[in-house]
Amino acid sequence: MLVGLATAIGFAQGMGVMQSPAEAKWGPAPPMLPPGAQIAIVSGDPTKPAPYTVRLKFPANYDIPAHSHPTDENVAVVSGQLFLGMGDKMDKTAGKGVGPGGFALAPANMNHFAFTKAETTIFLYGMGPVEFKYVNPKDDPRNKK
Repeated sequence: MLVGLATAIGFAQGMGVMQSPAEAKWGPAPPMLPPGAQIAIVSGDPTKPAPYTVRLKFPANYDIPAHSHPTDENVAVVSGQLFLGMGDKMDKTAGKGVGPGGFALAPANMNHFAFTKAETTIFLYGMGPVEFKYVNPKDDPRNKK
């Protein structure tokens, strides 16, 4: 699904990308994220070693346990509020809320976590490929079969 969306967007990139929120084509987020999140590719292909931008929509009371990425992760909040914290485990007392128009950067290889209290939509962008390394392998949704 992710590659198919990226391919469709890729054809349009010769002319650049201009996309309204209503034009976003939502689908289930990849299995590296806990179930319930949705993704819409804006530009690029997050599975390739190249720049990408995606929209992610998280339901209320959604948790992403402590993890890191091999590349910087840039987050711009569109709606709702994303709570982020740095560390090796989820600590909701340490998470800082980032609201609409806010920005956060999680540097490469820095352990961090995120959670929501209400439905939240973000732009996530950076250099692919997007990879998740959960601090605790038991938190990795790909290991829960």
